[in-house]
Amino acid sequence: TNAFNLIDGAFRIAFFLAYIWGISLWKDMRRIFQYHGAEHKSIYVFEAGLPLEPEQSKKFTTLHPRCGTSFLLLVMLTSIVVFSFLGRPETLGDRLVRIAFVPVIAGIAYELIKLSGKAAYQRWMMPLILPGLWLQKITTKEPTLDQVEVAMAAINACLAYEGDEAPAARRPALVLSGAGA
Repeated sequence: TNAFNLIDGAFRIAFFLAYIWGISLWKDMRRIFQYHGAEHKSIYVFEAGLPLEPEQSKKFTTLHPRCGTSFLLLVMLTSIVVFSFLGRPETLGDRLVRIAFVPVIAGIAYELIKLSGKAAYQRWMMPLILPGLWLQKITTKEPTLDQVEVAMAAINACLAYEGDEAPAARRPALVLSGAGA
């Protein structure tokens, strides 16, 4: 039954990776992946306590250990481990038990991603985080400074929504340039 769960998990991961790779070939996805990179760079600037100015983002990479893409991959890896304890699903009841475990799997993956952000745990978490970083080489692209500016405006909007006022040095004026602006 463990062999079944390993093969089943490998198929799920293979389809996921094939999907991500496939959409990365679309010309239109490049721009989306640039915005994904802009998001990561902006988060690094924010976490470093630097002013939210697009120029600051040049110091940082587009790869972030607590990325949603990494989280999805970690959910899949965690499901292989958890499902191996549940055995091979033979009946409808077995399949319903697996569905019931989905929130548990997501919770474990979430806690692992969260733990990876703590400096004390980063060294031993690296084997779990590296596959997600490798995957981000596909799902993030180097953004333009205009794209970073949009991502930073989104951070400020989130802070405002949460009731936190960003310091004035962190509040860049949003100036959109290009078609349709």
